[in-house]
Amino acid sequence: MGVVRQPVRTGVLLPTREQAILGDYSASPLLDFARRAEDLGFDSLWTGDSLTARPRLDPLVVLSAVAAATRGITLGTAALTPALRHPLIGANMVSSLDHVSGARLVLGLGSGFPVPETEDEFAAVGASFAGRAGRLDEIAALWRTCWASDRPGAPEAFEGRYWQATGLDRLVSPPRPDGPPLWLAGSDTPRVLDRVARLYDGWMPFLPSAEAYGVAWRRIEELRRAAGRPEGAVAPGLYATISVDPDERRARAGLEDYIEHYYGRSLEQMSAIQAYAWGSSESCAEWLAGYVRQGARHLVIRIGSLRPETQLKEIAEVLLPAVRQAVPEGA
Repeated sequence: MGVVRQPVRTGVLLPTREQAILGDYSASPLLDFARRAEDLGFDSLWTGDSLTARPRLDPLVVLSAVAAATRGITLGTAALTPALRHPLIGANMVSSLDHVSGARLVLGLGSGFPVPETEDEFAAVGASFAGRAGRLDEIAALWRTCWASDRPGAPEAFEGRYWQATGLDRLVSPPRPDGPPLWLAGSDTPRVLDRVARLYDGWMPFLPSAEAYGVAWRRIEELRRAAGRPEGAVAPGLYATISVDPDERRARAGLEDYIEHYYGRSLEQMSAIQAYAWGSSESCAEWLAGYVRQGARHLVIRIGSLRPETQLKEIAEVLLPAVRQAVPEGA
């Protein structure tokens, strides 16, 4: 019997930030987008998080509504910034959402994008920007302690460097014994790779090079084995932005306009640190297939347009099947 190939799953980002840029916070278009994406065959729906740096509707509220509007599609955050909420409130909201969604939740977690706007955002809620990576790891540990606290013999208190809490067993326990999977949205620095391999259930980078992705993923697997974690303990994700148009120049122009609105920075600046592609759906599919061949198995696609619904059907019909077929034999 041959080796079973790991399937590629592909999700799409809900346009909450795009709505905010356009000044429209209506829930109905978001729910229509979610239902259409599920009907078109996407495997997951994701939404970002920001209070003041890149404002949008709250991701946990949005996903609660999307859970009620969809049937079985996976729901995720790409990425949630736990530091913007008190960790016990965050633990309770996440557990509640996993109940509401029927245990469909995956949490991509971020420590905060290293730009002045994010530092201001942290300050606005009284969170420390310094040491934020270590604080994120501690919040993840606190959440897992909360979610396991009702088991016989499990600790009902948490004593960390930054957070201390008691009575954790009185919080809502999640539908899954260990709570939803926690993925780290991070880069490929040695520290990030070590944290992913030891502490998280998945990795969600936005590396601009498929080759760099492959090098980093192989290192995560080495570290995961060294840490004694089982095969498959870490899901290899990817966050990538594409702009689909048969006219490559028009696709790039649309993406440049999008990035300027989204970040207040140029595509040239952002493409040095994030994964971007533009052009026909076939060329974008081949670009993403490069990441699949390097190990990526759950792709989170952000459509680089303020009106992403216009590209959704083309991406679903052309890109999804092409990417799913890109897994190497025996992988």
